[in-house]
Amino acid sequence: MGRVVKVLRTLRNHWKKSSFAACVLSYGGYWIYGKHCDSVLRREACQEAREFGRALIGPQEPLKRATVILNPAASNGKANSLFEKNAAPILHLAGVEIKIVKVVTGLLRRNDEEAFSKTPIGFIPLGAHNSLCQSLHLATDNTVRRITSATLSILKGETVPLDILQIKSEKEQPVFAVMSIRWGSFRDVAESISKYWYLGPLKTRAAHWFSTLKEWPQTRQASLSYLPPVPRPPEMPTEKPQRPNLLHRIYIRLQNYWNPPVEEPPVEPEPEIWEEKHLSTLELTISTQNKNPVKNRTDDSMVLSVEPDTLTVGQFITEGIKKAENPLESTEHTLQMEASACRVNLPEEGAGFYNIDNEAFEAMPVEVRLLPRKLRFFCSAERREELAQGN
Repeated sequence: MGRVVKVLRTLRNHWKKSSFAACVLSYGGYWIYGKHCDSVLRREACQEAREFGRALIGPQEPLKRATVILNPAASNGKANSLFEKNAAPILHLAGVEIKIVKVVTGLLRRNDEEAFSKTPIGFIPLGAHNSLCQSLHLATDNTVRRITSATLSILKGETVPLDILQIKSEKEQPVFAVMSIRWGSFRDVAESISKYWYLGPLKTRAAHWFSTLKEWPQTRQASLSYLPPVPRPPEMPTEKPQRPNLLHRIYIRLQNYWNPPVEEPPVEPEPEIWEEKHLSTLELTISTQNKNPVKNRTDDSMVLSVEPDTLTVGQFITEGIKKAENPLESTEHTLQMEASACRVNLPEEGAGFYNIDNEAFEAMPVEVRLLPRKLRFFCSAERREELAQGN
């Protein structure tokens, strides 16, 4: 008892040191517990992947193949380390042959892109801003759980088709986007938020306020031409039909030989009718409808969002804070149009930059076309069911 009293007296006499030691021990315990939980998640994912690796493969069955999108610059350059630590062991245990690409543009610029794009793509969210992750996987704040869950979805084989934006200019090769292309004031301010890191949670608000001191109003002038949406054709079956037997194939060949099918005359395509608008806006966003890829739609279209140029400084700061969290969120009076293709003509000087899937590109006149259901991505079965219930 005397020893306990002595310890308590020491703690009371040195309360500052005792408080500091308690904080350090608490933080250290919390950090160790977090590492332990991450290790448990990895072990459980590897055990599940091992069952896929133990499955027998027939002599005529091809190896499982998957294309993985990996942005090495994500997470401040730690993406490769996160992939090797959390995702690669799972894929190796399952016996999956992996092809890693950095961006979708590199995949669709290949000479054999028509055949290669039929390979399902696994999207592993390694960065801080993962707009596509919300469409394919269940939301979670735990980085290890997010990565392992996305990797396991590759093994389970559930896929959804996603639209792609093809962005062409007169000078450069085409660039491709899965989510959006942004141009305007909100995009420019978002690029400068990191400069105010020393303001902590106020940095986003400060970046928007300082930008209004430099220039106001921050309107952008552009000319926009667009084509209306096109009807969506029926989805083709993903599985190949069974090959007819030999006698049936011989009969079909003889029938085509004696009664060749009549060739229909070529149908001339109807001329494209472009609608044109002159814009005065704070921001123009062209986005796919991949936010809910399982939604039943009658038309194939992308969404053109034109932000109003009538916002006050306070409204600009408020809406900018929301867009910093979710870049595709629209303001109350946003003009939205659906189109299958559009042309954006910008001023020759001072056009600034585009954000194409969170990557900066020099702004110039471009033509954007929708490639409907161009690529298939692996997705979580739970997330697909959740999105289907929201239809």
